[in-house]
Amino acid sequence: MLIENENQNPKRKLYSCGYWQYNGLEKDTYGFTEIKSSLFENDYILDFSVGYYHTLILTSNSKLIVFGNNYSGELGTGDTEDQPFPIRIKLPKLRFNEEISNYHISCGVYHTFIYYSPPPFSNLEEDLIKLFQRKEFCDISFKTENGEIIEAHKLILKYRLNQNQNQIENQIEKLQEIISNKSIKESNQIFEMIYSNNSKINPKLYSEIKEIINSNEKIEETMKRIYLNENENEKDFIIERKEKQYKFPKLILIMRSELYRGMFLSVTEDKSNKVKDYSELSNKSFQILEYWIYSNQIKEEIEITQEIINELQVGIDYFQLNQTNPNLFDLLINKFNN
Repeated sequence: MLIENENQNPKRKLYSCGYWQYNGLEKDTYGFTEIKSSLFENDYILDFSVGYYHTLILTSNSKLIVFGNNYSGELGTGDTEDQPFPIRIKLPKLRFNEEISNYHISCGVYHTFIYYSPPPFSNLEEDLIKLFQRKEFCDISFKTENGEIIEAHKLILKYRLNQNQNQIENQIEKLQEIISNKSIKESNQIFEMIYSNNSKINPKLYSEIKEIINSNEKIEETMKRIYLNENENEKDFIIERKEKQYKFPKLILIMRSELYRGMFLSVTEDKSNKVKDYSELSNKSFQILEYWIYSNQIKEEIEITQEIINELQVGIDYFQLNQTNPNLFDLLINKFNN
């Protein structure tokens, strides 16, 4: 089996030859013949693997296409029926920040592996853009000039728009007025600029919204303002620790912790809004962790001891924060050494 122009042509073609029941074609072929299927339309091939008598193909639209012998269930269809022609198997729904390219497939003789490598944490601006594009936890809608609906996250807008706490609704109305005169493409660009604070996406559009956004504020400062100023009753997830409760917006935990990203975005998500945390952290250590999750910083006045470092190393592992940049453990060690 061959794949054409692997590194150059995004519309890759797959060729096969051999016995018809295993080659993905309708007849025996003795020379390489392109496999054509409606499953490949408007799509391109990311990865493929060939076993003894079976083949799996991964495409850019989250499709897993299989065909061939299925005597031992190696096609993953849930039965042992052979599939001489390509059929599609659904992959799990992609979560926030995940790409189909994070999946890899490998076929053995009578078995198949699908390997998933979780994406690394990007910077917060990139994560916000991906969050906007994934439409997870959208809770506010805007209407474009053609009546199309574009959804956004009110929590993020609340702290990206240039306002005091009593004027947020006025600023959202101003944003709606701007969106109502724009196409869906321009509206998406406007929200990408608000989320990422990147005027280069469309300088002309940016000039129209710069009066209503915090154009000079870093994402970390925005998140810290949420932490310091947000009404406790508006935070929607509670971590119970001994005698104290810590409240977080789910969006913040998704962007900062792989543990909560998986918890909130899995297809079998627990719908409860609280969890008991039994990790061995003192309240002081947990408060350091809490502040860092929002701000990517350690408070200057905090004194770091070896005991706190040891505790927070456990917390970093528990919350799966090892991929974040900068790494909290590195910041702790630097502050301790200084």
